[in-house]
This record gives sequence, structure tokens and C-alpha cells, in this order.
Amino acid sequence: MELIYQENCENINWEEVPQLLEKVGMSFVDVERHRISFENSFAVVFVFDKKKMVGIGRSISDGVRQSALYDIAIDPTYQGCGIGRKVIDILVNATPDCNFVLYASPGKEDFYRKLGFKKMKTGMMLFADPRRMEDGVFVDK
Repeated sequence: MELIYQENCENINWEEVPQLLEKVGMSFVDVERHRISFENSFAVVFVFDKKKMVGIGRSISDGVRQSALYDIAIDPTYQGCGIGRKVIDILVNATPDCNFVLYASPGKEDFYRKLGFKKMKTGMMLFADPRRMEDGVFVDK
């Protein structure tokens, strides 16, 4: 395995981003919205095994106090190899003095706990399309 960690959006095949998110069971949108989301992020990470995209992650931030992690996804065949931990490390080190918030895919909470993340009691969210979250997986009904 020859992994390359790329911290910019140069020469990305944007078709691979929603494909990877779908493969890991995360929500995804059209290719153009993912491109815009990553290009407008504070920090990004793309992980490649040779030319195959096997991991992604991004953060949005004010750069001094608050950061949020999004789209952390590792191809299931590459999970358990430390790739997710390294993606998080790269993103956290981009804004080391910030507080970090994220919402994890169901079943992945323990991974983030091992990295020092704590479950919040008062976290709330307002969704642009609330119908996408009506399944009760991410939010209380």
C-alpha cells in the first residue's frame, strides 16, 4: 500500500467523492456540490492508494476558535489501517487552537471517542432539508 495524503483540491476526480461517501453509507449530493464544498473548506485531505481515492475529509473553520469536521470517509477495505486517524490529525493540525465539532455516522462514535472527542449534550442542528433527517438516525424525533 503506497498511500498519498493530498491537502489540496488540485486534480481531484470529483466523481469519486460521492462514490466513496455512498460506499461507506454516508449521505452524498451531486458532484458539483461536493466540489464546491471541498474547495470552500478551510482544510481538506484526500487519500490515494496509487491513483485510487480511498479516503477524504474536510474542515470548515474561522481559523482561531471553532472548526467543524465533515465528510470523513475511508473506503471500508482500508479501514483499520490508521488512515482515518491520520486524516483527523491533518485536519486538527490545520487549526490546532480550535474547538472541533462533528457528527459521526451511526456506529462510528467509538472511533472518534478514541481520538478524544466527547459526545455533546446540547448539540443542535437546523437542516436545510429536514426530510433528509426524518429517519431518526441522526436526530431525535
